[in-house]
Amino acid sequence: MQDNDAIWKALADPTRREVLDALRDGPKLTGEIVERFPHLSRFGVMKHLDVLREAGLVLTREEGRKRINSLNAAPLRKVVERWISKYDGFWANTLLRVKDDAEEAAAPKTRRKKA
Repeated sequence: MQDNDAIWKALADPTRREVLDALRDGPKLTGEIVERFPHLSRFGVMKHLDVLREAGLVLTREEGRKRINSLNAAPLRKVVERWISKYDGFWANTLLRVKDDAEEAAAPKTRRKKA
């Protein structure tokens, strides 16, 4: 699987996106992440973390028996550069045209005086 494929696969699941959101606030112990998902088993959360690690989105280090997970935003940056930034100009121009058209439609019509 290509790197981008692994990233998209990881981002496709809402639970994994929630894990990333939790890690955005700073590193978390695996147990802390598990506590955020009471509807899932510890094994289920671990599987989600494995997918995120395979995609390079989560880095884990061990300190004794503790596993500390942190967000690695670099792969997300690659996705933005590869896919999203290409379309920035298109959407910016489109939104400006919509804005201009809306303002023009809302502007009062001026009457020309007949000479």
